[in-house]
Amino acid sequence: MKLQSQLNIAFTTLLVVIMSVAAFTIYSLILNLLIQNEQSQLEKNGRIITGMINETPSINIQQLSGLLEDLKLQGFFYYSTDNNDDTIITNLPREVAEYWVNNYDLSQDNQPLWKAGNERYVVSKISFSPRFPEWELILVTPLDDLQAVQRNFIRTLLLVFTVGIIVAVLLSYFMTNRLVTPLTRLKEQVKKIEKRQFNDIQSIHASGEIKEVEQSVLEMAQELQRYIQSQRQFFQNASHELKTPLMTIQGYAEGIRDGVFEREESERGFEVMIAEIGRLKKIINEMILLAKLDSEENIYRKENIKVADLIKLTLERALPLANDKNVEVTYGTIDEAEITADKEKLLQAMMNIVSNAIRHANTVVEISVVKAEGISIMVADDGKGVPEDLMPHLFHRFVKGEGGETGLGLAISRAIIERSGGNITVDRSPRGGALFTIFLSEDIHDKE
Repeated sequence: MKLQSQLNIAFTTLLVVIMSVAAFTIYSLILNLLIQNEQSQLEKNGRIITGMINETPSINIQQLSGLLEDLKLQGFFYYSTDNNDDTIITNLPREVAEYWVNNYDLSQDNQPLWKAGNERYVVSKISFSPRFPEWELILVTPLDDLQAVQRNFIRTLLLVFTVGIIVAVLLSYFMTNRLVTPLTRLKEQVKKIEKRQFNDIQSIHASGEIKEVEQSVLEMAQELQRYIQSQRQFFQNASHELKTPLMTIQGYAEGIRDGVFEREESERGFEVMIAEIGRLKKIINEMILLAKLDSEENIYRKENIKVADLIKLTLERALPLANDKNVEVTYGTIDEAEITADKEKLLQAMMNIVSNAIRHANTVVEISVVKAEGISIMVADDGKGVPEDLMPHLFHRFVKGEGGETGLGLAISRAIIERSGGNITVDRSPRGGALFTIFLSEDIHDKE
């Protein structure tokens, strides 16, 4: 069942239940309200009658029955003496009035419903004082008359409820249609993502949370498209990078086998093959490391690291390369700064960045640390810098700048830093070369 139908059925069911409960409650209360109102009206009419009698000295008590007929009221006048000589003047059947006098307590002011056969009556008792204190006036109204009013009211109420339900259902259909239509269109866009039809994805007209979901879906599609493209480029570059040393090894191996290379050339061929095998091994190891960083959780083991210790270890490993390139490496750090990361992995990321800076520097590489809402480690050199068009792609796999090696070192550094909860950027250095900035969250510990 479609979502729109489910919403309409749920809303209609809830509305019918609520209105049914309301109708039942009103039906239960309306009769009591009608009875109370009729008793009040009877009492009011009774006060008018007793007032007329008290204010008219010439009125004959035997004419009281005609007075009830004239006012279109039902009831009886009752007079009781100590010797049980009761007088009843009524416009009702006399046996009914006598039955009530014999079976109900006329001393009570608030009378319940009285019965006469199968009929029930609303009753109101009014005293005659002061002129005729021994007389009582009893006015009644058949309950059937009030029940007829009740039924008419309920029929009108049901008609109003029915019209209200129809209008509410139509309004519900309109509102759910406005709600579900964007979801349906969003589903179509998700289907396009599933089929990788990224160029056919269109924005939908929506608002509120649906618009936010749509924005998230579009961002997911863009990220997925970038990922697929990067994977395609990765496999293309990987096949090229792996094919080149393999072809070199194959060429020398076949040349040695066929006797094309002899003596010194053969020895040189073996050296080239060994070097290419080492390069191939390095590429494969780096590819495996990247795959593990992307997929395996247990490869990354966090611990508390002092930033100063991390930089010192990096300098110790990078010093031979710096001496070989005749490049000076300067640094400044903050002793109390600490982070939580995998020490060996982060050291490898730092080595990739610092080694890259040393290879491209002219005379100096500067490492500095800034503490502001986290730890920023900056590595700057005075070389040629990174071309503007290469900066957005520099951390992608197999993207190499001038003089690059495998094109995986910076991609590995970015993967490690992001697994550490940080990020890395590249920009132009004030010294004219490249400026790499690593931002990591700082862990604050209580000092004893």
